[in-house]
Amino acid sequence: MLAYGRGKELPLPLYLPQLTPLSWKSRSAAQAQGVLKTQLKRYLSPALLILDEVGYLPIDQRGADLLFQVISQRYERGSIVITSNKAFKQWPSIFNGDSTITSAVLDRLLHHAETIIIEGSSYRMKDRIET
Repeated sequence: MLAYGRGKELPLPLYLPQLTPLSWKSRSAAQAQGVLKTQLKRYLSPALLILDEVGYLPIDQRGADLLFQVISQRYERGSIVITSNKAFKQWPSIFNGDSTITSAVLDRLLHHAETIIIEGSSYRMKDRIET
């Protein structure tokens, strides 16, 4: 359990490293087996959902639709932390050029968001790069 202010407890967050097309391909199998709704609850139930490296690989149309569903259903109900190396203006490339779904996703994500932009050299490379 994660503890936060005034003795309240949160369940552990759900962390999804590298949101890749493969992680969204399982939705087709789930949909075919009729368990998609159950699997979507996995993304809706945690108090904090962490999506790491969004934009590292593109998301296909079905995956974009499902990601929108998750973000839309979590909107104002659960926290989301997203990391990405892409500026918001580059996000349509993540969603195969679909500016409509990109706009809808960003609208919900940024409404109550705190955006932190980190610039500079990679922390992972700090010991490898000679200055």
